[in-house]
Amino acid sequence: MTDTDINKNNKAHGLTENEYNNILKILNGRKPNNLELGIFDVMWSEHCSYKSSKKWLKTLPTKAPWVICGPGENAGVIDVGDNLAIIFKMESHNHPSFIEPYQGAATGVGGILRDVFTMGARPIANMNALRFGDINHKKTKHLLSGVISGIGGYGNCVGVPTVGGEVNFHKSYNGNILVNAMTVGLADKNKIFYSAASGVGNPVIYVGSKTGKDGIHGATMASAEFDDNTEEKRPTVQVGDPFTEKLLIEACLELMATDSIIAIQDMGAAGLTCSTFEMCSKGGTGIELNLDNVPVREKDMSAYDIMLSESQERMLMVVKPEKEELARSIFKKWELDFSVIGYLTDTKKMVLLKNGKEVANLPIDPLAEESPEYDRPWVFKPEEQEIKKYNFDSIHWTKALKILNTCPDLVSREWIWTQYDHMVMGDTIQRPGGDAAVVRIHNSNKAIAITTDTTPRYVSANAYEGGKQAVAESFRNLCSVGATPLAITDNLNFGNPEKPNIMGQLVKSIEGIGIACKELEMPVVSGNVSLYNETDGEAIQPTPTIGAVGLIESIDNMITMGFKNPDDPVFLIGGNNNFNKGWLGQSLFAREVFEREEGAPPNVNLQLEKLNGNFIKRIINKKLINSCHDISDGGIAICLLEMSMTSSIGFTLEIDSGVTNAWLFGEDQGRYIITCENAMSSTIIDLAKKNKISMFKIGSTGGKYISFSRNEKIYLDELKNDNKDWLTNYMSNN
Repeated sequence: MTDTDINKNNKAHGLTENEYNNILKILNGRKPNNLELGIFDVMWSEHCSYKSSKKWLKTLPTKAPWVICGPGENAGVIDVGDNLAIIFKMESHNHPSFIEPYQGAATGVGGILRDVFTMGARPIANMNALRFGDINHKKTKHLLSGVISGIGGYGNCVGVPTVGGEVNFHKSYNGNILVNAMTVGLADKNKIFYSAASGVGNPVIYVGSKTGKDGIHGATMASAEFDDNTEEKRPTVQVGDPFTEKLLIEACLELMATDSIIAIQDMGAAGLTCSTFEMCSKGGTGIELNLDNVPVREKDMSAYDIMLSESQERMLMVVKPEKEELARSIFKKWELDFSVIGYLTDTKKMVLLKNGKEVANLPIDPLAEESPEYDRPWVFKPEEQEIKKYNFDSIHWTKALKILNTCPDLVSREWIWTQYDHMVMGDTIQRPGGDAAVVRIHNSNKAIAITTDTTPRYVSANAYEGGKQAVAESFRNLCSVGATPLAITDNLNFGNPEKPNIMGQLVKSIEGIGIACKELEMPVVSGNVSLYNETDGEAIQPTPTIGAVGLIESIDNMITMGFKNPDDPVFLIGGNNNFNKGWLGQSLFAREVFEREEGAPPNVNLQLEKLNGNFIKRIINKKLINSCHDISDGGIAICLLEMSMTSSIGFTLEIDSGVTNAWLFGEDQGRYIITCENAMSSTIIDLAKKNKISMFKIGSTGGKYISFSRNEKIYLDELKNDNKDWLTNYMSNN
């Protein structure tokens, strides 16, 4: 190869000149062959190596007394008592889902399921966080339909409930949608499985589906921007088979009960390449693989194809030699491929054989541990001023409420939820639509609360405050159902990190997330970074998605958001009684009613968030209140409307002076709406005073209408029908 040929090949593999020179040093001057170059490419891709973000990810808080395993394994593990552990993680499948929405989303679900059950957990719930482009964009309906069908099709067939998530729309996602999938699993605390391979001579076993040519260069594709040739990348999207995944789950869990497994790793991004390198690097071993023993779907597959394929439903494991036949019998029973493809060695090298010849010979640790770590230039220029002065009361609250009620970001997601089986397994006790999903720990009175949250428009205006707010919102959602927040997984979706402003968004949002996690005692135990979410140089809104879990000690104390009775007093927790004030910068009210996306986002006071959240949990556990809902998008008005629509019980604001739209629709943080029996009011008020909580009555439940001012009302049925039918009508109209 000439130098020109080498440079072209490096560029095709996504490697820079400096990275290639580092490869030469690792190989002591030897030029890598094409297979070896492909292996370096995927291992050092942004998707697998986190080379632009790991400097900053190291600053996140990851430890707490209840954390069993933090970042670095397939998923995070936390202790929930009674010798039980919750294992969970969130990952992106953004680029594949834009190219082929059904399979991209489906295989995203399959991949995150494997991350969880490979550690010994039975998956008990799926969640997702989705972002699509403008509703009027020509591709939005197609992408939305395909993604929802893919998520539902895979999750429903596997038999794991999809219990909630979030779906939002913005023009910045027109050319690059986001599909973030999260899985939560339950395991015995003393039966957690890890990926570090050990034991020279131990067999390395391939199980699951056969390897095909789908998904080759998937990790590389996920580490690059889109352009006009995006459609040509369809072959890099994997094809999923949920029925095989279900068999794989059962076979792996059955084998895990036999004390046979030394190490186990799913084949996700970069397939067989990444799984082998990670297992051996963590265990300090080498490996020799005979690629002729890898089960394949096509006869003409090369070593390059086999090592870089991202075919789905495959696992790699190291088992005790004396248990090999037992393992084989279990996978045969489940009608899955089982093949010994190699052995662990003491060389700390990967040696690949094909057709009796050595086709690759690479050192393990330098390749796995010496991937590039970039300290990229970054700038941070937040929008510091408040939203410009404007007559936001020029539109009456009744008109504003109707506009927001049919805003795509606030309409009912029933069209989506009905495509998910959220009741399979029989332990879902809060269905989609509340502040957090709640899933019972089987055969117990405990439950796990789960939520996914972020507000990209806040992050875009001020990444630091937006990062804080994403964590605080997840904290509030968990508190609102009576759960104690425990930990988070994050999915950081950004544009091109080689641009200093984009890198600044990433750096400052991580800083905000870290400070919030520390203050709210919610360590980061797992996560994923998805960069280069751009098309033709246009980046998405920065979207650091937070997936959070909390524990409800007794489901008897769990609470929901809907009003329960007429004539219950309604209280605002954490808000102000200055009815002329409210934060409208970056609010949905300003965007949807006045078409203004400007100003700074609301400030997040983490000490008040913690104070108010702990108070909410206390009064829920004391069974003092009937309902609770945190205030977020759309402010107090939308919070009350959602509580009313959920219960079909109306609300009347009972404030003597007139209220402004800023107070009604402002998105100040750290606030909740609660209702209670009249007899409980004085007890709650006394507790609030004792704990220095801002609390005052704003109205009462009852009637069939919403009223925020004297003699003016909107009937609930009208609002409910418009909200419920909007998405169905949108998807059915050509």
